[in-house]
Amino acid sequence: MTRKKCLVLLLLFSFLLITSCSRPQPKTQLQFGILAAQKGLWDEAIFRWKKVIQSDPNSAAAHNNLAVAYEKKGLWEEAEREYEAALKLKPNHDFITANYEKFKSRLEEVEDSEKDENEANKKKDKKRK
Repeated sequence: MTRKKCLVLLLLFSFLLITSCSRPQPKTQLQFGILAAQKGLWDEAIFRWKKVIQSDPNSAAAHNNLAVAYEKKGLWEEAEREYEAALKLKPNHDFITANYEKFKSRLEEVEDSEKDENEANKKKDKKRK
């Protein structure tokens, strides 16, 4: 093979190697996170959506999706923080607003349930004494 052909092949190989090792685009990460969430792989979804936010902090969709994932894992404070970030970026977005409203209702239910459970435990403790 001639030297010129070797150089062209080397450049082509280098280009392919570089492009195949490049970072996935935020849209790809966002979609991959959605697929992971649909399969119940919440940790993987969280990982992907955090990657999107690292490269595009203004992605309201990524903040919203991350909030949903945190909510599914019972990480209430993190979920609230991400919903608020999403709403700050897109305050009139119907889908994000609806998710946040549902979240607040669920959070109230959880807090009420915990309160009831604590009161029931206190009553049990008094009976034992």
